This record gives sequence, structure tokens and C-alpha cells, in this order.
Amino acid sequence: MTAYDAIVLAGGAARRLGGADKPGVRVGGRALLDRVLAACDGAAETVVVGGRRPTARPVRWAREEPPGGGPLAALDAGVRSVRAGAETVLVLSADLPFLSRPTVRRLVGTLTGSNAEAALLTDADGRDQPLVAAYRAEPLRREIALLATEYGSLAGLPLRLLTQELELARVDAGPLASFDCDTWEDISTARARIREHGTVLDEWITAVKDELGIELDVDTSTLLDLARDAAHGVARPAAPLTTFLVGYAAAKAGGDGPEAVAEAARKAAALALRWAAEAEAGAKATGDATGDSTGSDGGAAGSKGADAG
Repeated sequence: MTAYDAIVLAGGAARRLGGADKPGVRVGGRALLDRVLAACDGAAETVVVGGRRPTARPVRWAREEPPGGGPLAALDAGVRSVRAGAETVLVLSADLPFLSRPTVRRLVGTLTGSNAEAALLTDADGRDQPLVAAYRAEPLRREIALLATEYGSLAGLPLRLLTQELELARVDAGPLASFDCDTWEDISTARARIREHGTVLDEWITAVKDELGIELDVDTSTLLDLARDAAHGVARPAAPLTTFLVGYAAAKAGGDGPEAVAEAARKAAALALRWAAEAEAGAKATGDATGDSTGSDGGAAGSKGADAG
């Protein structure tokens, strides 16, 4: 993948949230800012423009001038603070709960594979989202400098003044990728969305991996099948313990992550199926023995009865 730097804008007054610390608001147990930082963790360098706070991974901090000067002033501060010097700059707001690594890769890849100067995500209504976008670094710096010269200050200027001067490519990644949280209703919607049946498991696994610092793509269905086999073939508490041991074995093996997990899961699943087969055979044997015993007893009783007669 093309190298890129990332700038995350985490300032603003959050008036529609009653002045709450929006980047620190949690969705799915993680701060909004940390969710965004997880999505762009492939950046050579990440600059966060806003007040300093604990973050899940190291970042460089910057502040716009003047404070509260708006997104263009914040973007200028971010661009000035980037030191890695990648030719592509990913620009994100800090309130995107559903931004994902694949979406980031798609933005950067779209820009790299085109002659455009910026690749912008579009929302569900087809509107450009300049704070979910990848920019070529040189045109981005050029246009910011020209706007500062033309207007005397970047404070309060809208982002469209920047994007209207750039050659754009547009990316439609679905309605959730650009969903941002401006109000408490948005926060509630996001929190409810991650708990829906079709998404809750993926959300949880992603959150746990980020929390534990695990960068491993695991075939979730394989582990779920293993847990099912362990629960049914051995005992219900065997499911979580077995999946834990599979993870431990894969880590101890020191091989390629997903392949090591898959191999350990295969061995454990085969063992669970052998246990189940033995249990079924034992139950059948017990049933047969009970049936034979009953039949014999019945025969003996009959003989006694005959003798008694």
C-alpha cells in the first residue's frame, strides 16, 4: 500500500453536544478518536490537531491558530506538523465511529491510481466529505498557502474553498463510512448500530483486538465452529477455554498469525469431534447394555414364573 501520513482534526466546540468532549465520547467502549486512530494505524505519522489526551497509540499533537479557528486553520496546523513527508496525506475528523481500515486503504488506493489531487468519500446523499479524504501533499499545501494569502487568515473559512480548487476523485464506501457524530442522537444511533445482530460480533472482535494491541486477521467462523464443537462434544464451559488455548498455542508456535490460528483450531476441532464420537458410542453401548439386561431379566423372570407354575 502507498505510504501516507494522517491528520486527524479533533478540535471544535461540539456545541450540538452541549460542549462535551466529543473525541472522548465512547462508542462500543472506545473513544471516538481512538476508533479513528485504529482505522488509520498504517500511517507513517499521525498528527492530531486538538487538545492533548491519552490515546490508544502514539501521535503527534498540534493546535490551530487561532484556537477554534475552524477546520481549514486546523488542517493547516496539521500539515505544518507532519514530519514524515509522505506524498499522500489522509485527512479525517475525529468523530467517525464506523471508519474502517479497508475504507482508508480504498481512499489512498483511489488517489494513487488516478490523476486526481484528492480522493474524497461521499455520504449517503452524494455530498463530498473533505474530512474523510486522501490528498496529494504538494497540492494540499499549495492551496492552503494560496487561501491564507488571499484571505489573510484561514480562520472561519469553509473547506469547500480548498476542495473547489483541487481535481477530485470520489469514493462511495456506503452510508456508514462517513457517518459522523454531531449530536447525542447521532451518538445513540452509533451505539445502537454496533449492537445489531449482523454487526455486533465483528465490532466486538475488532474492539478487543485494538484494546489488546493484536493486529491479526482471524477467521471468526472457524473459531465459532470450534466453540460449538467443544460445547456440544465436551461441555459448555469448554468452548471459551478451548478457544483461549488455541490462541495461546498459535502465539507459542510463532508462525504466521492467521495460519497458526487456523491450524491450532483444526486440531482442537478434530479432538472435540473425537470426544463427541466417543460420547455417542458410549451412550449407545450403555443403551444396548441396558436393553440386553432388561431382556435377560425379563427372560429370567419368565423362567421363574414358568418354574413356579
